[in-house]
Amino acid sequence: MSDFNRGFTSIPAGRADMAVDAGLRAFMLGVYNKVALGLVVSAALAYVTGSVPAVRDLMFTVTPDGRFGGYTILGLIVSFSPLVLLLGSRFIMKTQTASGTSALYWAVVACIGASLGVNVLVYTGASIATTFLVTAAAFGALSLAGYTTKKDLTGFGSFLIIGVVGLFIASVVNIFLHSAPMAFIVNVLGVLIFAGLIAYDTQRLKMTYYQMGGDRTSLAVATNYGALSLYIDFINLFQFLMNFLGSRR
Repeated sequence: MSDFNRGFTSIPAGRADMAVDAGLRAFMLGVYNKVALGLVVSAALAYVTGSVPAVRDLMFTVTPDGRFGGYTILGLIVSFSPLVLLLGSRFIMKTQTASGTSALYWAVVACIGASLGVNVLVYTGASIATTFLVTAAAFGALSLAGYTTKKDLTGFGSFLIIGVVGLFIASVVNIFLHSAPMAFIVNVLGVLIFAGLIAYDTQRLKMTYYQMGGDRTSLAVATNYGALSLYIDFINLFQFLMNFLGSRR
């Protein structure tokens, strides 16, 4: 998994003429299509878990006026399942296959999508739609920047990954502190870090494509891991932006 999950031997970006490589464009299009389909599935699951009472009540507790009250045991399990799946896959999938990595991708998408139902309960539909469009526009611009830049982003990406670890620790600490200023700082850093990771992961995928040398099996695995990375970047950017742009019910 380390070959595709934010770890590759650096190839100077200027050595590859990305503009004329039809194979690269096809590879990247496959990644983006899988991300787009994953987002559609996530949106559908979020709507179901947040709006259909029979399903919603299995995942969340709701106040008498219809607002989010907390997670049920099942809701907590589903919310933490993506992390368990990602960590567990490092030990379970000794041999990476297209089918195995595809199953991992869709399992993560399903769990994240189901847990996103909390947004339907907390925020208005209009603000969710607006924030999604803002996130999509930002994602497109940042990914294009990562695709076209000739600058090697490897060092920048390593710094951002360390930032993700720090962000996670700060978020956990603030669960107990309930500090509004710290929450604001975490949200700002979250937007900046995942915006940077979108550009970095896009360039990483370009370099991965050239390393694969046209091997179809390896490219299929890389497509799944690439879609997973960009999907997670998108969802995290969306979540942090919701904290700024979302209008609560």
